[in-house]
Amino acid sequence: MPRRDDIKKILIIGSGPIVIGQACEFDYSGTQACKVLAEEGYEVILVNSNPATIMTDPSMATRTYVEPITASVVERIIERERPDALLPNMGGQTGLNCAVELAEAGVLEKYGVEMIGCDLEAIRKGEDRKLFAEAMERIGLDVARSGYAYSVADAEELADELGFPLVLRPSFTLGGAGGGIAYGMDELRDIVREGLELSPAGEVLVEESIIGWKEYEMEVMRDAAGNGIIVCSIENFDAMGVHTGDSITVAPAQTLTDVEYQRMRDASLAILEEIGVACGGSNVQFAVNPRDGRLIVIEMNPRVSRSSALASKATGFPIAKMAAKLAVGYTLDEIVNDITKATPACFEPSIDYVVVKIPRFAFEKFAGSDATLSTRMKAVGEVMAIGSTFDEALGKALRSLENGRSGLGRDGHDEFDDTHFKSLVSTPTEHRIYYMAEALRRGMSTEELASLSLVDPWFIDRLADMVAVEEMFDGMLLADVDARLMRRGKRHGLSDVQIAQLTGSDERSVRARRKELGVIGVFKTVDTCAGEFASQTNYYYKTYGDESEIRPCDKPKAMIIGAGPNRIGQGIEFDYCCVQASYALEALGYETIMVNCNPETVSTDYDTSDRLYFEPITYEDVMDIIDAEAPDGVVVTLGGQTPLKLAAALADEGVHIMGTQPSAIDLAEDRDRFSALLDELGIPYPVAGVAESLDEARAVAARIGYPLLVRPSYVLGGRGMVIAYDEQYLKRYMAQAARVTPDHPVYLDSFLESATECDVDALCDGEDVYIGAILEHIEEAGIHSGDSACCTPPFSFSDAVLATLVDYTRRLALAVQTRGLVNIQFAVKDGKVYVIEVNPRASRTVPFVSKATGVPLAQYAVRIMAGERIADFGLPVRHEDMGYYACKEAVMPFGRFPGAETMLGPEMKSTGEVMGIARDFPSAYAKTQLAIDYSLPTSGKVFISVCDREKRNIVPIAHALQDLGFSIVSTGGTGRLLRANGLDVEITRKMQEARPNIGDMIANGEISLLVNIPFGQETRGDSYHLRSAAVRHGICYVTTLAGANALAQAISAVRDGRLAPVALQDL
Repeated sequence: MPRRDDIKKILIIGSGPIVIGQACEFDYSGTQACKVLAEEGYEVILVNSNPATIMTDPSMATRTYVEPITASVVERIIERERPDALLPNMGGQTGLNCAVELAEAGVLEKYGVEMIGCDLEAIRKGEDRKLFAEAMERIGLDVARSGYAYSVADAEELADELGFPLVLRPSFTLGGAGGGIAYGMDELRDIVREGLELSPAGEVLVEESIIGWKEYEMEVMRDAAGNGIIVCSIENFDAMGVHTGDSITVAPAQTLTDVEYQRMRDASLAILEEIGVACGGSNVQFAVNPRDGRLIVIEMNPRVSRSSALASKATGFPIAKMAAKLAVGYTLDEIVNDITKATPACFEPSIDYVVVKIPRFAFEKFAGSDATLSTRMKAVGEVMAIGSTFDEALGKALRSLENGRSGLGRDGHDEFDDTHFKSLVSTPTEHRIYYMAEALRRGMSTEELASLSLVDPWFIDRLADMVAVEEMFDGMLLADVDARLMRRGKRHGLSDVQIAQLTGSDERSVRARRKELGVIGVFKTVDTCAGEFASQTNYYYKTYGDESEIRPCDKPKAMIIGAGPNRIGQGIEFDYCCVQASYALEALGYETIMVNCNPETVSTDYDTSDRLYFEPITYEDVMDIIDAEAPDGVVVTLGGQTPLKLAAALADEGVHIMGTQPSAIDLAEDRDRFSALLDELGIPYPVAGVAESLDEARAVAARIGYPLLVRPSYVLGGRGMVIAYDEQYLKRYMAQAARVTPDHPVYLDSFLESATECDVDALCDGEDVYIGAILEHIEEAGIHSGDSACCTPPFSFSDAVLATLVDYTRRLALAVQTRGLVNIQFAVKDGKVYVIEVNPRASRTVPFVSKATGVPLAQYAVRIMAGERIADFGLPVRHEDMGYYACKEAVMPFGRFPGAETMLGPEMKSTGEVMGIARDFPSAYAKTQLAIDYSLPTSGKVFISVCDREKRNIVPIAHALQDLGFSIVSTGGTGRLLRANGLDVEITRKMQEARPNIGDMIANGEISLLVNIPFGQETRGDSYHLRSAAVRHGICYVTTLAGANALAQAISAVRDGRLAPVALQDL
């Protein structure tokens, strides 16, 4: 079928902020769609609230709206832009839900917008579990026995019928949110109660347990002519009961017979036909009973899924790109495979290697939460590795995680709880795979381990093979290791660090011995066709075989080291910077080389850079690539802490580091040297000290006084950072900090209470400094910059403060010898500016600043690294009166971690961010709140509870909320104060007092907004239970005075209707 020419303008709805269950896989998919539709000559209108992604770069679409993804906002954009069509299946569940709401409300029909790529009926049948079960029955496929609960009583009746354990799945939620496994009636009641609250439809699927069954996924493509292909089969290492996003997964499926595979293949294509997926990519999930082979269908997603990015990177087949082309009329046989440039897209990919994905978790950020893996997804990121065998790919994936481990174990970091050893082998957690390997080392049989873990024996045998190879090295001298054994170790996934540990040597000695023996990794091509056709794309992975397939190149080469797996503190903001760097370096005539191990991102798309190496970001693996490619320069300052940790080691090997040198990075991290520099420059900073023991910390506290900001050195996202208000806090937190970075000292800073923090992002070429933006934080000092809302231009700083910020930034950027980007964090108290820290690298705010100002800072940074000068760029003069305000707000994952403290502090906890742009600050801030919660409370009851020191400050905010029409509810102390200041207040009891109390009011839906401002960082007091209840019941809440004030202003802006959508291209 020919490309459709009756469509000129296409609307794409993105997936919004990065959240658990919906991460940047969908930004990757959406970016592919935007690019290919633009190449086809269509005008692309994009709506996405996420500023961190390259997808919302103004160059990716004709019109880019960084706006809340709500039906009302998107309708206003449709009214303004008048698109001909809507592509609904590139934005995950968020984009799909919004598209369905627009269709059902008649908006699409009203404005003549056609839904392409997937129709409304297919979405309903795929998403509605009742309709889906009926459809499966019509084509003779089994689904798990189940029923729907619309109340706890319904669930109890179904439990009597189906028996325990039961799998509980709220309808239309993301990543299994609100779901779980119930083994008894009390657990069932708790999960169903929460699930009913989180489900937009108010229903929970109660399903027979298939825990322990094997789980598979099929990534499927279909075109309008009825042609269908299987792009990739994926097998879960963990049995059913663990969300597929939290499971180790393997592609292609390893334990299926050909008959079983064909059965699943036929079922997948039949499902798409029955559901009515007109064209595009879909994901179908199956479970197989290992005892009798019974096959059931778990679910299908009539859209590009979380696994689509993994399947695309695993095979080289760009699912989202193909789906976008199919949506505008092409058929699979009319599209040429990008990798081979010879075969059509209707050829099913075939691969001659193994791909392993391992999720990345952040339980250390959420003390008190349950780290057991279940049907509710908890992973914050993932890594992918490619190898010739499962063993090799697993070893590479394990050392990609950046969790302090260098493989399956025997890496110098093994710690096992012998008291609960068997339990930790059987219970699915992020650490279980290490316990499984250790169980094999201790002599446990494959059969017993399979029985305990429910993992397929085939996988356990592969772990046993890896352990057996470890034992061959154990106790040997490195000089006695021959080429045959060394090669065998590498083919079974052992890292140089593991071999060093086993042979009593060090990593660099192992590397030297390998090279001496001629055991050098070769690089093979990802080609979609198992070598049947020549690949025209430079997409590589390392293995230990015969010959390398790297093509020669006569251009200068620049290598960019990416950010590795997404985690809290280092997200796709850094991937954005790496992608921008690749584009800029290519424009300068470089052959660009990207190194990364994250399958979710745009940087690991095969056409982002000239060459892609999907490899772990470790000294061993990066140096192997450098040896093979001999780049003219390497960029390490755009990928966050991941490449920075390698910078010094690479420089020691003679590698040319482009831009800011490792010595400048170390200067900024070394407290004594940096303090001396500030003293020399005459720039104020909080009084500080360094301690390596509790006694030293007490001495610092005696000299400086409380409160103290306690923070480990060389950490990411404020890991382990806390505020100590007295010696009791200090004792506890020193122990925590020492555990986070045992080899580095702990810093203790005088904490500037009630100060206003701000960030400055700037460029420096060694002579000139360009201020990108000054970002004023909304919350007071003490909240990590990644968790605090911020605004540019600043709205409360005096001209004198602004001038000081600019002056200090210029002097510091030059003093630390920055060549590229620098981020400086300041605190302003009583008109005085203090420096908190300097980071001579890209910061997480660079994408936001670039979109707020229209200046792509990362691109200019690499041009500086390549030798260009700021004076030649013609950059716009920065001024604080831009005519609009841009706000950034953090997105928290507390709903995924029941029991975790929701109070914000100096340790970062957010997973993503949103952006709002408007003519005034309250409206911009309101947009960020709508982008997170999709609605703001504009009436009802507000509960206010504040600590003693903030009681007077809360009065004007309470008056503002009452003037907006809210009724005020409070407990005794705060209530008396508010009544004394002329406010009408309903008094209720505290959570832990006699009932009825505020907890009952929250549970009964009587409270629409909660303002809770405790003192310090409490653990399990009344305030903790209040905030936990607010999260559990989906109630909007704030925990800082500044946040409450901003929220009151935002509610006023919403009620006044001041939130007109703004396109980035109009700024």
